Amino acid sequence: MPTQQPRSYAAAHFALELDGKEEVGLFKSIEGGSIKTDVMTYQNGTSFDRWRQLGKPKFEDLKLQVGLSMSKPFYTWLDNFFQKKVERKTGAIVAADFYYSERARREFKEALIKEIVFPKLDGSDKNSVYMGVSIAVEELVFKPGTGRELSKPAGFEKQKSWTSNNFRFRLDGFEAQCKRISKIDSFTVKQNVIEYHAGGFLAPIKCPSQVEFPTITFYVPEVDSQPFAEHFKKRGVDGELPGRLTGSITTFDSEGIDLFEVSFDGADICNVQPDKMDAGSEDIKHVKVDIYCEKMAFKYLG
Repeated sequence: MPTQQPRSYAAAHFALELDGKEEVGLFKSIEGGSIKTDVMTYQNGTSFDRWRQLGKPKFEDLKLQVGLSMSKPFYTWLDNFFQKKVERKTGAIVAADFYYSERARREFKEALIKEIVFPKLDGSDKNSVYMGVSIAVEELVFKPGTGRELSKPAGFEKQKSWTSNNFRFRLDGFEAQCKRISKIDSFTVKQNVIEYHAGGFLAPIKCPSQVEFPTITFYVPEVDSQPFAEHFKKRGVDGELPGRLTGSITTFDSEGIDLFEVSFDGADICNVQPDKMDAGSEDIKHVKVDIYCEKMAFKYLG
């Protein structure tokens, strides 16, 4: 009798495994993670014929959208990334159907965190938000699923509690003004990954390089912006040295329980820019403030 083909399925759940352990959490979406190669073309002498063959394989970065339903090992990996502790991981991306039954998996080796994207936080937006995490890998293998049932991690519903409008911004010396910050733009922490090609290996070895901390942009009502402008004038225009700033961004749920904190150090204001003036606008006038920083740290509080 002919063998029955496996049924098609709609991908409904995805899980991440690290270091051979059970899944460390379900995430919202995944992008990338493909394998491709360049095609090398040769032409011999006066012949118009061309010969082609495959070159070195390339393993595309994995791009995950994750929330606060992941488990401690994953957030520890993020924390070590901010501390510039190089930590390579092996693991797998598991695709499951609507009933949490494993249908396919992609196993990877020597994975490094390449970039973390924090979403925009807006006091007028009540939608759920997610972090973007890009992972560089040295090897990817596609395998069929084992059929086992994934365990729904405890606290999975907690993701719905991370909304864009629940945040606190702290900048030492500007506590009163920070209480009315309306929005923080999305920002990205990047680590440069260098590809090292060695003889005898088709795929390159991926080595971590420096971590780049971004400029943080936030918006305050113009009536609260004068202290920021005065500090920037002293530091950026008059050349005085009032000292570096420290601060943090803390998110919390609808019950006021803290979820995670991103702290920064060695910071200072590098731009104070008022909104465009429009006589026909009825919106509250805001001022955009940019600050640079030398260090960042991530702490999961859930």
